[in-house]
Amino acid sequence: MDEKVRDVVEFENHFSDFLKKQPVKVQNKIYKIIEAIETLERVPSNYLKAIVGTNELYEARIRLGSDIWRVFCFFDHGKLVILLNGFTKKTQKTPKNEIKKALQLMQKYYDTKKK
Repeated sequence: MDEKVRDVVEFENHFSDFLKKQPVKVQNKIYKIIEAIETLERVPSNYLKAIVGTNELYEARIRLGSDIWRVFCFFDHGKLVILLNGFTKKTQKTPKNEIKKALQLMQKYYDTKKK
């Protein structure tokens, strides 16, 4: 097991709810991507990519065969990756409503943290 360079945690339970609905093969692939995010100093963009047009939102990219999943996340203090919602990608572009949901969750995270 490689040494962790950052921690990956989830905010609320949106990610685990999404994960539980996926087939085991997909769950395993998602765990592999999360492990890469935790252990690689420089995470390749085919695993983790910034969402253009947002300040700090990223998507973890999961692909199995021709199917694609995305899990939104962001960095807190550089080392902590916060997992938000996930979805099955059915079109070329990431749906705006999914990005909006992730941004709302990220805002909620920061609001909760301030309290």
